[in-house]
Amino acid sequence: MSVAELLAWGIGRLRTSGSEAARLEAELLLARALGVERAVLLAHPEIPVGADAQRSFAADLERRAAGEPLAYIRGFREFYGLAFATDPRGLIPRPETELLVEAAETEIMRRLTGAPRPVGTSPLRVADVGTGSGAIAVSLAVLLRRRGIGPQVEILASDDSPVALELARENAVGHGVADRIEFVALDLLPTRVGRPFEVIVANLPYVPSGEVDRLPVAVSFEPRRALDGGPDGLAIIARLLDRLPDALAAGGLALLEIGADQGEAICRLAGARLPGWPCRVATDLAGHPRLARLERPS
Repeated sequence: MSVAELLAWGIGRLRTSGSEAARLEAELLLARALGVERAVLLAHPEIPVGADAQRSFAADLERRAAGEPLAYIRGFREFYGLAFATDPRGLIPRPETELLVEAAETEIMRRLTGAPRPVGTSPLRVADVGTGSGAIAVSLAVLLRRRGIGPQVEILASDDSPVALELARENAVGHGVADRIEFVALDLLPTRVGRPFEVIVANLPYVPSGEVDRLPVAVSFEPRRALDGGPDGLAIIARLLDRLPDALAAGGLALLEIGADQGEAICRLAGARLPGWPCRVATDLAGHPRLARLERPS
């Protein structure tokens, strides 16, 4: 069979299973089976496909038709211009989380370049709470390295899942920044913080428990603990808020990813747990609440 014939068959199979991006997914899976870039398929639809590649393609199609995420089948996911290894040890990085990375990078740069830091000042401390695959911490470390200021920032990445931390370390090694990130197995933040953090970022579970089982079937392959945020979706975030007074420096900033319907709820929660701390919510490209900014008064 040719590339075009296999793609037509694969697209039909995925459409039958309910895929909303059947053409793109079929192209990516066939490219994986052939070991080529997707552009090669599009440029040469007449190329014949060998029996081994056909079998590999058919097997991957069945995995996807059964609901397994494309990122797990391919073994990686693009995030913030980088490729991150993905498997069931951690949540697959989402495009909306790129807003969190962008905001964190902007804040770090503002603190490093907005006013002269005295000679001998310790590196700026950043914490990525609930790091999962390490997408946020690794992306920040890569960005800071590109700017030539990596040594001016210390990044701590925490997670209470040892297997997720293994995945995060692998991604850090893959991008050459393992020496710039301290990975720690713990619940949220250290109980004793020697020098407080100036920036804390967190993409913690925020899906209400009752809604987790109603998510698309592909999500069921991901670790539930990385999704389930308790009855109202904010239970784990609330515990983090309680820890911020001990962990965040005066004038520090916490950036928290939230659900699209949690903009008002997060500020009410912050007002109750952290009176006097300004809470602002930024929207994503679709105009939905996505990022809560909590500032500790100086």
